[in-house]
Amino acid sequence: MDNRIKYIEGIQTLVDEFKNELPEAYAARDRFNDLIYEDGALSTKVKRLMAMSMAIRIECTNCIIYQTKLAVEAGATKREIVEAASVASAMGGTSASSNFPIVVQTMKDLGKW
Repeated sequence: MDNRIKYIEGIQTLVDEFKNELPEAYAARDRFNDLIYEDGALSTKVKRLMAMSMAIRIECTNCIIYQTKLAVEAGATKREIVEAASVASAMGGTSASSNFPIVVQTMKDLGKW
């Protein structure tokens, strides 16, 4: 299986190229996202775990990889990742659970599994 972290970095380069076509609009959107994920009543880590769980539930592969990576960077442990992914499974059943290999491989690529 290809390294998911390198894959998402390549995707990010293409997204950045796209955003350069409307720089003012995407700068505002990026600032909004930065503010949303800052520590507040919920920590950045908890917010990233929530986002990862939602990505699993909606079955967005790139989102799962990206949010898993950001959750780990925010300090999430393997156990926290597994529990948050399991919440997605509780809400989404087998279709959500079918995305667990993406989480596991991403964690392996990060050296956290």
